Amino acid sequence: MRAYADATSCPPGGTLRFTLLDATGPVRVDVHDATDDELLLTATAMGPLWTLTVPDGWRSTLCRAVFSGTEGTEEVWFVVRPAAQRRRILVSVPFATWQAYNRSGEPGEGLYFAEEATRATTVTFDRPGGGPPPERWEDGLLRWLRPAGYAVDYCSNLDLHRLGGALLRGYRLFVVNGHDEYWSKEMRDAVEAFTLAGGNVAYFAGNTAFWQARFDDGGRSMTCYRDAVRDPLAATDPARVTVEWSSAPVHRPENTMTGVSYRHGAGAWGDFMDVMKEAEYTVRFAGHWVFAGTGLADGDRFALGAVGYETDAALFEEVDGVPRITGRDGTPASFVILATADLRHWRHFGQGGHATMGVFRLGAGTVFNAATVNWGSALGQAAVDRITRNVLDRLSSTDAGGWEVIGPAPDMIALAAAEHRLFGLTTGGDLVHRELSGQNLAWRRIPGSAAGDPPVCLTAPREAVSGLAVGLYGVTRAGRLVYREPIVDAAGWVEVGAAPARTDAIAAGDGTLFAVDGDGCLWCLTLAALAAGDTTWTAIGPAGGVRAVTGASGLLFGVDGDGRIVTRPPVRAPLGWTPLTGPQPYTLLAGGVGGHLVGAAAGLPLAWREK
Repeated sequence: MRAYADATSCPPGGTLRFTLLDATGPVRVDVHDATDDELLLTATAMGPLWTLTVPDGWRSTLCRAVFSGTEGTEEVWFVVRPAAQRRRILVSVPFATWQAYNRSGEPGEGLYFAEEATRATTVTFDRPGGGPPPERWEDGLLRWLRPAGYAVDYCSNLDLHRLGGALLRGYRLFVVNGHDEYWSKEMRDAVEAFTLAGGNVAYFAGNTAFWQARFDDGGRSMTCYRDAVRDPLAATDPARVTVEWSSAPVHRPENTMTGVSYRHGAGAWGDFMDVMKEAEYTVRFAGHWVFAGTGLADGDRFALGAVGYETDAALFEEVDGVPRITGRDGTPASFVILATADLRHWRHFGQGGHATMGVFRLGAGTVFNAATVNWGSALGQAAVDRITRNVLDRLSSTDAGGWEVIGPAPDMIALAAAEHRLFGLTTGGDLVHRELSGQNLAWRRIPGSAAGDPPVCLTAPREAVSGLAVGLYGVTRAGRLVYREPIVDAAGWVEVGAAPARTDAIAAGDGTLFAVDGDGCLWCLTLAALAAGDTTWTAIGPAGGVRAVTGASGLLFGVDGDGRIVTRPPVRAPLGWTPLTGPQPYTLLAGGVGGHLVGAAAGLPLAWREK
């Protein structure tokens, strides 16, 4: 006996029609919650059609209807989607990929088997099969969520195609799970718009959005030619041609949405799939919030068996022992590599490559990617559980702001940002630098920078004004105002004037230098005056207890005596400070780029936060 449903999802109160093929007598129907095997309903079907009216009390979940008759049994899978958004998290079920793997019907009915001459280019959902493949890549997470305390809503990824952004509206986090390989333009447009507007996405998945597909006949057929030569839309609508997303004529690498791609990932198939049982991730950024509470350190291995059978990766290079994305494959510059697995030896029996777990910002939203099909199978391992919780908790929260660790920090007395780099002054007087990014990059010392009378505070104007070049300005212990270019091989510090006595903090804003002296007084000097050779500072008044100051985006920011970040316009007149945060641990600030403040403090890692 064979059966199929007329849709992949249905809300409570809706009806779902099932077609039964070859049934000659009564057929028992058992509907189970596929996430925990709870029996939800038992009925008897007579004839070729059976209709289920989904009870109003059913929760949103993935269901499995089992049809049993004299001709055998058949399973049909469907989602009970919510009638309206109820939870913060929406989990997608990849029916499109399941259908691509389905080979029921005439030979060649599957889309997946790319090298077979008889492979289909269009398949229908009106046929038996179309459930999860035997490996059940999605099961691990689906069965873990509810016992772990997560109440979520479910959808079919065909719902995402049909409803687009309306489906995602109101959710904080959209979860892609397992093996979600076939995406339509409508699906991708909706997810990218959701993320750009501030929604978050977690890909506990691999081989994600590798192929573009089209859905026709009201969503009941799926087309994927896999080659522009055969696709008739190549001449009329190249953006919808069913090829790899990264290929011509689409030219839209999936990395821009997911951060990674199977193009540089790894795969093992058939008799060689057991190799993934030995594969593990290696931690590359243990200080990141994703690893909080895991007890893992950089270099530790974790998630045994989670890496495979297909993985995704971003192109990266090693810089001082730290992985840094290159961006050559379309991965966004904000992508932070958290863990890697070197699977290049898989080329001997499949596709060699890497797996790169990471996180990045896309517009106002955050995207996490576990970069492997098999993540769910490792749930139950303490580190994998903790990472999954960290991602779900943070990205589903309505308040996910605050400081985010971006790497180690030497013991510093001053911090500044210039030309997309961070510069710091160590307690020994050395000037150190690193790229300004979310990756945990190492600091590099500039040789000879501590010679003579080095600065004790540091700032950098955002742009050139009054004829003075953009660069690093500092004040030395002897009260000299000094300058140097913000490049590693620049000449040393050059004196350009004097500063208020015992200056221990300096900032730049609106063409003006601001200084805080040891008595807590705020001073100012315009760069125009400095360019004219006038180094007379003007006292503004008490600094309001602020000791650390920086300039960013037309404002001054400081840390007051209560540890609060405070702000005020860069005006040369007495004016109070407005608190931006409550007490926080960072005592040094730098105005970064991209709307960030960078913070440092003795004994703490370097961190940044959105202003």
